[in-house]
Amino acid sequence: MKRLENKVAIITGGAGSIGKITAKLFLEEGAKVFLVDVNEQELKAVDDELEGSRIKYCVADVSKSEDVQHYVNEAVKEFGKIDIFFNNAGIEGVVKPLVDYPDEIFDKIMAVNVRGMWLGNKYVLPHMNDGGSIIMTSSVAGIVGFAGLGAYVTSKHAAVGIMRVSAIEAAPRKIRVNSVHPSPVNNRMMRSIEEGASAGHAEVVKKQFEASIPLGRYAEPIEIAKLVVFLASDDSQFITGTTQVIDGGLVVQ
Repeated sequence: MKRLENKVAIITGGAGSIGKITAKLFLEEGAKVFLVDVNEQELKAVDDELEGSRIKYCVADVSKSEDVQHYVNEAVKEFGKIDIFFNNAGIEGVVKPLVDYPDEIFDKIMAVNVRGMWLGNKYVLPHMNDGGSIIMTSSVAGIVGFAGLGAYVTSKHAAVGIMRVSAIEAAPRKIRVNSVHPSPVNNRMMRSIEEGASAGHAEVVKKQFEASIPLGRYAEPIEIAKLVVFLASDDSQFITGTTQVIDGGLVVQ
């Protein structure tokens, strides 16, 4: 039997690299998948690529309470229940020292990366089946600091706080809540951070990041997705309230 047979999963940030590949693996493991993203064009492209009766999508801004309630209600209407919530949507902002960081971009990051996580858990939990699983995307930036990424680092630390409170409050219903903490991932977000760190010298920045990782490379989106599948499945039924680091050894140095 497939590990997620007859399970229903919501994935926010469903148009991004990690959301998309996780959706693919969820489908392969037998789940029904409800994708959420603010970018309708990219979301539709993912839906077309993974087409089938077991995948649906909804355009929503995770930072808005009414949008979050809407995508939760739509998922229940489409599939009748929620067993898994991959609370994954996030943005990186810009690379600037704290003293120069634009207030409006800080506020946007807090809205998506913190309020979006908070609202997601708030409105999903009442509809989630007992014994379900919530997986929240943080980062190694939710464990250590990185110069120039103050707003992102702050938001990813906050995700851990939301995770821990959610894990305690959901435990009586045997709902597990964990966070995943990737190192730099080989995707669009890191291309943005590399270019932001040194305009025109992104490849040099990439090599510097890689040199700081003991295993010598970035993570691939599918590696993050495989960890999420494990946490979504009953194989992780006694794991909750944890920070699951997947970083090639970056934070142990």
